[in-house]
Amino acid sequence: MDLNTLQRYIKCYIQDNDSDHITFCWHGGEPLLAGLDFYRMAVEFQKIYSNGKIIENTLQTNGTLINNEWADFFAKENFLVGISIDGPEKVHNINRSNSFDKTIKGLEYLKRASVEFNTLSALSIESSGLGKETYQFLKDIGSQYMQFLPVVEHVKKIKNYPTPVICNPEDPEGAIAPWSISSRDYGNFLIDVFDTWVKENDIGKIFVQIFDATLSRMCGYKAGVCSMNKECGDCLVVEHNGNVYSCDHFVYPSYKLGNITLDSLRDMYKSSLQSNFRKAKSSGLPEKCRKCIWQSLCSGECPKHRFATDGYVNYLCSGLQHYFRHTTPYFSTLRDELLKKS
Repeated sequence: MDLNTLQRYIKCYIQDNDSDHITFCWHGGEPLLAGLDFYRMAVEFQKIYSNGKIIENTLQTNGTLINNEWADFFAKENFLVGISIDGPEKVHNINRSNSFDKTIKGLEYLKRASVEFNTLSALSIESSGLGKETYQFLKDIGSQYMQFLPVVEHVKKIKNYPTPVICNPEDPEGAIAPWSISSRDYGNFLIDVFDTWVKENDIGKIFVQIFDATLSRMCGYKAGVCSMNKECGDCLVVEHNGNVYSCDHFVYPSYKLGNITLDSLRDMYKSSLQSNFRKAKSSGLPEKCRKCIWQSLCSGECPKHRFATDGYVNYLCSGLQHYFRHTTPYFSTLRDELLKKS
């Protein structure tokens, strides 16, 4: 992103936002490739346009480029850094170009500088059966806040191109990528993590995003993750050229809302296109989902996982049901205890 677009984005995001508490979320690709000077300028622009609002920054990185200079910057500017690490070395290196050692080294820089961090683990087919091992590993490297992201992607073959390419899940020529985790394995992974979390008495010490989200939904509150809420559409993405899309999972032409250099961010957020995208999550639920006893928890999960299989039911449905059946008795007790104290 060039500096003019960056300045425009920061100005619009702060001014068009009704909240007095603004969080910038920096993602890629690999966002550190933009260079440290880019983020120094971003922080300066934030100070110029803050107008008394509280500004926070989060950044998701594979950690391989972090050094003392980066870590000191993150510490000084109070960045929350997400480290993408899929688990132990044998798992992480398979889909991340043998980068495990560099990622761990980057994490050590963050620790020495006392930078707050969490971990995000992409769960591919390689993670199947390794829930307990992955949880223990992340705990051992100091992660107290864990996210587990199921890798479910579509690919299709393109003429004269050597390998299949990732495509829109709605593309009729697409097929499930061979590295995607199965629904059942995803559910079993979460259950293994949950059982380990309970057995080791890590409740209140280690925070797992989907556990927090499940408990929030059981208590009648919105989940902290968009995939489990009734409506989505609050996670717009601004690309390097200023294009704005409905969601970072739907960066396709039909979901383009406009461009930050030409259009009002507020207008794009409140547009009929985005409104329809937001409502489609609940209005598009098949009858099977509407009658499901777990629908109040998962809300049909992420629309990007809804394929034309079994009446447009979410690809992860069976695994999530397995997870909910296993964990609900415990979460029900925890919910009742929390509500007594409130």
